[in-house]
This record gives sequence, structure tokens and C-alpha cells, in this order.
Amino acid sequence: MDDASVMTEPEVGKLVPVDGTEESRLSQAELDRLTDALVEQLKTVYDPEIPVDIYELGLIYKVDVSDDYDVVVDMTLTAPGCPVAGEMPDWVRDAVMKIEGVRTCTVNLVFEPPWDPSRMSDEARLQLNMF
Repeated sequence: MDDASVMTEPEVGKLVPVDGTEESRLSQAELDRLTDALVEQLKTVYDPEIPVDIYELGLIYKVDVSDDYDVVVDMTLTAPGCPVAGEMPDWVRDAVMKIEGVRTCTVNLVFEPPWDPSRMSDEARLQLNMF
């Protein structure tokens, strides 16, 4: 397989390989650039009911980047009945497509595991006064 699979770790702020046995044709420097750009763009999308971005909220579960710069994002919502459930994947797609070189972006809404506040970063907890 020639895809570089990566996952977000809000506590760490980096995307890391899911399976170290898979090699990508993309250089480590390019993967690092994409990682930084993805995190930066994901942080521009906010849940309209919570004044924290979706990355820090822990709503991003997985990001896959192929060698052809096709991006697949698995994300969730704070609640399955979220009023922006139909719109938020488009917001994420639009944000990711701003990254230089990205060819396509697919956003999948997933609900397993269910989101809970423990997925939030310390930065999100601080912004929401949850300490």
C-alpha cells in the first residue's frame, strides 16, 4: 500500500503514522509539512456552539494522506444530533482543500468511539474553564 496513514493526537499536536510498516513515497519533510498544514487548517473550523476549534475538541479521529495528495478525514461530532452535522464535513473539506498540493478531500462522519470531553486537549479545557 502506498498511502501514508496518519492520526491526530491533539495532546501532541502532530499527526503520526498508524502503521510503521507502510512506506510512503512522500519524504518525511513533506509529510511534516502536510501534518503542520492539516493541523493549522483543522484549527480554523469551529463548532458553532462551543468556542473551540474541532481539532482541540478532539473531533478529528483520523487523517489519511495518499501519495497522490488525496486526504481522507474521519471525524465525529460532540453529539450525533448536532445541528451542523450536515454542514461541518463541508467546512472541514473546504479548510483542507486550501492546503497547497491537496488534490481531493473526503470527510467521513463516524460515531465510534463516541466523543466525550476526555478527548479535548488541555488548551480546549483551558478555553472552556474546565480545569
